[in-house]
Amino acid sequence: IVADGEVVFVGYGVAAAEWRWDDYKDMDVRGKVLLMLVNDPGLQDSTIFNGRALTYYGRWTYKLEEAARRGAVGAILLHTAESATYGWDVVRGSWSVEQFKLDQPVPQSIAFAAWVTHDAAQAALARAGLNLDSLTRAAAHREFRPVITGLHVSVDVTSALRRVHAANVVARLAGSDPALAPQAVVFSAHWDHKGIGPAVNGDSIYNGAEDNASGVAAMLAIAQAAAQLRPRPRRTLLFVATTAEESGLLGSEAYVREPLIPLAQTAAVINLDVANVRGATRDIDALGVDRSTIGPMFEAAAQSESLVVVHEPDVRGSFYRSDHFPFAKAGVPAVSIEPGLDFVGKPTAWGREQADLYNRMRYHQPSDEYRATFTYQGMAQEARVALRLAVAIANAPSMPEWLPRSEFHRPTGPSSQ
Repeated sequence: IVADGEVVFVGYGVAAAEWRWDDYKDMDVRGKVLLMLVNDPGLQDSTIFNGRALTYYGRWTYKLEEAARRGAVGAILLHTAESATYGWDVVRGSWSVEQFKLDQPVPQSIAFAAWVTHDAAQAALARAGLNLDSLTRAAAHREFRPVITGLHVSVDVTSALRRVHAANVVARLAGSDPALAPQAVVFSAHWDHKGIGPAVNGDSIYNGAEDNASGVAAMLAIAQAAAQLRPRPRRTLLFVATTAEESGLLGSEAYVREPLIPLAQTAAVINLDVANVRGATRDIDALGVDRSTIGPMFEAAAQSESLVVVHEPDVRGSFYRSDHFPFAKAGVPAVSIEPGLDFVGKPTAWGREQADLYNRMRYHQPSDEYRATFTYQGMAQEARVALRLAVAIANAPSMPEWLPRSEFHRPTGPSSQ
């Protein structure tokens, strides 16, 4: 890769008509290198976008897509732990290793993408007479306009390419109703993790015990239980163990491009990513459950297990970061089961403290490995709720739909019958 371009600071790099927001204004950024903040303007102002609950416009993947659409040659993502919702060690672990893409043509792409720390960006901008903190504050306002920094970036990278094969693993439980069996409810759980990466305290094996051996184990248990149901669910159940989730949702993206059952006949997706290995809870959550008509069915499934449904703000943008998301973009109603935080026998704050500890210390790190403290009552709760939800969807007279307020709603979707 050889690339060369003038650096333009484009704030959050967002162009969203529904939010009346355009960080690019009328600037032509073709051939430019775009320096941009991760997250979205709601991080600084809770009255805009979804406040601190991340939208897809806050995801770095969107920012690269938008940069490509506008003809930029490259993009530099500015990292802080607060804006990214994870530390620099996660970026290093993910971007310092081999990168994978689907072996299919990409309509638009930039020549290169990179991350930079706040301190490094601040020092570079200071040499150009600019203040990063002032630029960041300005980016939180609709009036923001791109800033030509006076900096220049040249990139010369030689890469070795290799072609590899990885498989999604699918199990199928045929529906019992001849009229509805051609339709499917899909479970998804990714079986991959990060493999071997940069050593941390001498350990370079990224095990992925919680992310996502736990989710795959839960899906296998659900499949075993579903196979014993009598009568069988009316619609077909598919159990899809996806590959290469950690490389950019590649397994689920490949499935969506070539589905075993047409997406128009796919009723819903229930994703399992990082199951609860800390104990029984009094509550449960599901990302995306408030975006579609799946909501009431999830409430009923949780109540059957004596669990209260809570809706935590999606500060980390987790809805856009796991294998249900390619399905959602393609129009299929999707949810991702999330552990509750109110643990039985623990102080009120314990669950949130443990979740924060995992995100800081073990997420995408070699330390995400089996521990003797794992307990599986909470995972069993989640699995039972997920199976109850799948059966409810599979037996319903019509398929779920996105609610009109969802960004995935399509006013004239396919018939559910």
